[in-house]
Amino acid sequence: MRPNVLNPLFAPASSLPGVGPRLAKLFARLLGRDGEPRVIDLLLHLPSGVIDRRAQPKLRDVAPGEIVTVAVTVERHRAPPPSRMRAPYRIVTHDETGTLTLTYFNARKDHLEKLLPVGAKRYVSGKAEFYDGMLQMVHPDRVVDESQLDKLAVLEPAYPLTEGLSASHVRRAIDGALVKLPRLPEWLDAAWLAARGLPPFTDAVKTLHHPSAPDDLEPEGAAWSRLAYDELLAGQLALGLVRAHLRRPAGRASLGDGRLRKTIVAALPYALTRSQSRAIEEITADLAKPERMLRLLQGDVGSGKTVVALLAAAAAIEAGRQATLMAPTEILARQHLKTIAPLAEAAGLRVAILTGRERGREREETLARLAAGEIDLLVGTHALFQEEVAFSDLALAIVDEQHRFGVHQRLALARKGEAVDMLVLTATPIPRTLVLTYFGDMDFSELREKPAGRKPVDTRTIALDRLEEVIAAVGRAVDEGGRVYWVCPLVEESEVTDLAAAEERFADLKRRFGAKVGLVHGRMKGADKDAAMARFAGGDTRVLVATTVIEVGVDVPEATVMVIEHAERFGLAQLHQLRGRIGRGRERSTCLLLYRAPLGKTAAARLTTMRETEDGFRIAEEDLRLRGEGDVLGTRQSGLPAFRVARLEAHAPLLEVARKDAALMLAQDPSLTSARGGALRHLLYLFERDEAIRLLRAG
Repeated sequence: MRPNVLNPLFAPASSLPGVGPRLAKLFARLLGRDGEPRVIDLLLHLPSGVIDRRAQPKLRDVAPGEIVTVAVTVERHRAPPPSRMRAPYRIVTHDETGTLTLTYFNARKDHLEKLLPVGAKRYVSGKAEFYDGMLQMVHPDRVVDESQLDKLAVLEPAYPLTEGLSASHVRRAIDGALVKLPRLPEWLDAAWLAARGLPPFTDAVKTLHHPSAPDDLEPEGAAWSRLAYDELLAGQLALGLVRAHLRRPAGRASLGDGRLRKTIVAALPYALTRSQSRAIEEITADLAKPERMLRLLQGDVGSGKTVVALLAAAAAIEAGRQATLMAPTEILARQHLKTIAPLAEAAGLRVAILTGRERGREREETLARLAAGEIDLLVGTHALFQEEVAFSDLALAIVDEQHRFGVHQRLALARKGEAVDMLVLTATPIPRTLVLTYFGDMDFSELREKPAGRKPVDTRTIALDRLEEVIAAVGRAVDEGGRVYWVCPLVEESEVTDLAAAEERFADLKRRFGAKVGLVHGRMKGADKDAAMARFAGGDTRVLVATTVIEVGVDVPEATVMVIEHAERFGLAQLHQLRGRIGRGRERSTCLLLYRAPLGKTAAARLTTMRETEDGFRIAEEDLRLRGEGDVLGTRQSGLPAFRVARLEAHAPLLEVARKDAALMLAQDPSLTSARGGALRHLLYLFERDEAIRLLRAG
């Protein structure tokens, strides 16, 4: 049960004065809520800047473009003539040093005459500019008389808005929410707070919405840092509780004898890298323990995660049990099968695939063999979740591209057996801060090197006005027997627009190169996609025009050229993934990033990083710096919790502190029953980590 003291914070926003149904809908859009927003959502909607009204110069000293508050006397009103009602309404004012014209559009004469009566002294605040040699202020933000001057906020927070919501709507609603903010029990150590100069939670919230200095709104400032630390601590506590809950059920040790792994390693065309060998040792040590394994294996593009996954599966199969490998797309599932099949055959492993495409008798036979224990390793997609998929004795579940699946899906797969060990793979190198944030419930292994023989990719940036030169270069590569990917621009988050761009480029290149050009996109049927990929892999087509459906897992070693059109529209991680489709064979490879000039600052930084390095971990850190954590992991799409308050680019050092604090707390008080534990339960509710509390209650 949520503590009663928090109930006012979880009341609907519409319970606040002045927030009716129409505004509540607009607030839901602004705050990213599916249902009605709550009071707490408003309180955690932090300002993006501050309007500083402290400058109160005489008119002769006003600097154009600055926000000022000036004391003026109203001289005369100049309403537009009836024939030109769209013309501005002007009010001439002055002080002893100069003149200021106040300009209003679509104004009501009676309202302005009441607000600014001729001969009255008024304090006017807003941005002043010169226009036709005259100082003017268009639609002043504030107009008050002397009696109201002391109520004029000299520092006013500026909030992110949405269409239909004005700044005054947001400020009024947040002021109403602040009235409901109770004093809460302190969940942080008093000495630690004092040493860092951090205020109590309630004071921090009030300071951010009513700053007394512009520095109060700096993310590194005391108020923001306090709330950021609270949010990071709530996350780390929740992950710690999930981990304890997942680890609490005893695991089943899977002790293999190594015979299958030796056969697979002997069948490899190359030696394992140091980090592959280390990862396999860590995984097999986990499998041999009586606790459940929950491990994240992250590796750069082409670092050999699939082979490590197969060797992990082999260790479980040596112990007489089964394994499964789940991928987010059919293309990726079939790519894994293609990599695994010859190695599995050499070791005598029985491997099968299950996707949405397997139907009828073929599907029934696969399910029967799986239940009878006649399949050692099942590769598949979301189809593995289905109720009728039953294993004889599932020991190990391997989930590829974890961030495309939610925790609930991970757990659903784990329920397909008794005390199933879990290995999660990701081809997106994740900065350490994000690993601790989102995957803190896991141990993790990294694959840093690429298999021997991989040559660096020559990456170049080329303006789109040189498109003809690029097409000519593609023609030369094709004539020399090379193979080329041509990735079409991400127009927006829509397959339809990506598809239109891909079809247009396909038609254009087909006119040049005829039947040598193929097309693959996300809306094709699985069989058609596979056929298009097979024609490209076999050399029947030499140029493959594609949307980002080829981003992950596609492996054609003969492809040596990657053209990415409108590269400025892609994120760094995505560009890195796409580039990883080439440089997989013995030939030198080239990646051409086509961009439309002029480039914005962030896009230019992304393309420079791509030119300078192929290190996915460095690229991931740069991506975090440029975009923020939400976009790096795709949290918006995957259901991972994006931060509301913490900004990892500013608050990353606090994360390690929060992690240690949470670990120490859970070691001393695993059920959160002490005084501080009870206060921390408030924190978990505040940042909506109540799932962790449900785990506590479930024991």
